[in-house]
Amino acid sequence: MSHAAVSCPAEPGSTGRRGLRALAAAAALTLTGLGLTSAPAVAETPAGADGPARFHHQRLDWHGCRTGPDDKAGETLDAAGAQCAEVVVPLDYRRPGGRTIKVAISRIKATDPAKRRGVLLTNPGGPGASGLDLVVALAQGSPALRSHYDLIGMDPRFVGRSTPIHCGWKTGTFLRSAGPNRRTFDESAALMKELAAGCARGNRDVLPYASTRNTARDMDVIRAALGEQKLSYLGYSYGTYLGAVYTQMFGANAGRIVLDSAVDPDVYGPRLLSRNAPAITAALKHWAAWAAEHDKEHGLGDTTAEVLATVNRVNQAAARRPLRIGEYRVDSHHVPYLLFGSLYNDSAEAYADFATQVRTLADAARGTVVTAPPSLKATLDSLFTGAGALEAQAPIICADRAASRDPETYFRDIQAHRADEPLFGPLIRNITPCAFWPTAPVEPTTTIRNDVPVLIAGNDGDPASHYLGQQVMHRALTGSRMVTLRGAYRHAAYLGAGNSCVNATVERYLVDGVLPDGDVTCDRDGAPAG
Repeated sequence: MSHAAVSCPAEPGSTGRRGLRALAAAAALTLTGLGLTSAPAVAETPAGADGPARFHHQRLDWHGCRTGPDDKAGETLDAAGAQCAEVVVPLDYRRPGGRTIKVAISRIKATDPAKRRGVLLTNPGGPGASGLDLVVALAQGSPALRSHYDLIGMDPRFVGRSTPIHCGWKTGTFLRSAGPNRRTFDESAALMKELAAGCARGNRDVLPYASTRNTARDMDVIRAALGEQKLSYLGYSYGTYLGAVYTQMFGANAGRIVLDSAVDPDVYGPRLLSRNAPAITAALKHWAAWAAEHDKEHGLGDTTAEVLATVNRVNQAAARRPLRIGEYRVDSHHVPYLLFGSLYNDSAEAYADFATQVRTLADAARGTVVTAPPSLKATLDSLFTGAGALEAQAPIICADRAASRDPETYFRDIQAHRADEPLFGPLIRNITPCAFWPTAPVEPTTTIRNDVPVLIAGNDGDPASHYLGQQVMHRALTGSRMVTLRGAYRHAAYLGAGNSCVNATVERYLVDGVLPDGDVTCDRDGAPAG
C-alpha cells in the first residue's frame, strides 16, 4: 500500500515522503493525491458497440495538461513537455456496450526517435494515487528511459481525473491503530463503518468495478489505443500487484516489466499489512540507532533502547489522554500510524525529520505546549481534515478481495499478537472499511502464477512491502529475476534509493532487454554484493 496503506499508508499510503517528487512518493504509503480536477463522469457508449475490442481503435485527442490556474500538477506536466489525453473504457467489461468512463493519461515522448522502443506505462502505488506526473520524475531521473520510451502516466479508474470517486471523508486514510483495549477497538470499528457508508453514498453503482483486474484491462486498452503491440511497465508498491495482474491476464502483450517494492500477491487486499510488524519494527530500530548516535541534536536517548523507550512512552501517554499538537488531539489510534508513515525513507535527512517529529510528540506527552514541524503538520492535516485523501484506495482494495464482516475476527487477531507486536500489531491487524462495504467483489481474486519475464526490485529492509512478501511475488512469477538492495530500510529501490547498482540493473533490462542470469544483490555503496 502506500500511506495509505495499503499503499503503501497512503500507501502509509500509502504516507511516504516525496523525493525525486514522485519516486520517493511512489514509495509512500500515502501517496497523496495531486489535486487534479476531475474528468467528466459516466457517459453512454454509442449504440452498436460490439465488444471490448472496439475500444482498442479509438483516436486519442492529445492536449495540454493544465486544467486551470490552480492546477500545479498540470503546470508541472506542461513545463516538462508532456501531453494529456483521455481514454474511453467500459465501466463493466462484462457489458462493453453499456456505460463508459474516461481514464486520464499523460505522455512525455522519447527524445531519440531512432532509439525509441515503445511505451513505458507507470504506476506510483497507493492504491488510489494519481500517476500522471510520475512521468516527469522518471524523465528527470533517467535520461536513458527518456530517450528510449514514450513515458506514459495514468490516473487509474476512479482516481484523480479518471471519473473520480468521492467518499466525503474527513480523514486522509483509513489506517488506524485499534488502540490498547476493547473500547478503543470499538471506536475504530465505528469509524470504519462510517467511512464505508461515506463511499456508498453516490457511488454504489460503480464500486463493484473499481478492481485491479479492471484497471489491468484499462491498461491493455491504453496499449492498443497507443498503437503498441507490447506494453512495458514500471510499477511501485501497489503498482507491482497491478503489474502482476496484467501479466496474468495479458501476458502475451507484456513487454519489459519492472515491479519495484513488490507486495505479497497471496495476501494483497484488506489484510495486506497484517504480516508487516517485524519489518516495521526492524525499520524503527534502525532509525532509533541513528537517533541515538545523534542524541545531542534530538535528545531522544543515547542508546537504541533509550530511543525506543521514548517512543513507547509517547504511545502509552497517548493511550491515557490525547496529546495536544497545535489544534489537533493525537491519541493511541494515531501514534503508531504516524511512526509507520515516517519510516519509508532511511536517508539522513528523512531520519532527522522523523527525530524532530518524535521530539515534538515526546514533549507533548510531557504536557509541553508544542508546534508541529511542517512534515508532521501536513500529516496531521491529512489525518484530521481529509486533505490529500486517497479516496479510491478503499474502493479498490474492497473490490479486489472480500474481508471478514465479523469485528470479532479482527479483535481476536489483535489480542493474539499484542505480546509480540505491541506497537504495530493493533495498527496492521485492525478492522478496515471493507468489513462494512456495501458491495461484494464481482470476480475472484487473481491468482498470480505465470512465467512472463519480469524484473523485481526491492530493499531487504522495506517496512511497507516486507522482504518475505517480495520473495513470494518472485516465486509466483517464475520467469522473474530479482535485484535486492541490501541493508536499505526504505520503500522504492529504483531511482528512489539513488543506488547505481540497482539503477543500472533496472535500466539494462528496460533499455537493453537484458534480464540478469540470476538474482542480483547490491550494497548501499552501489557495488554488487558478493
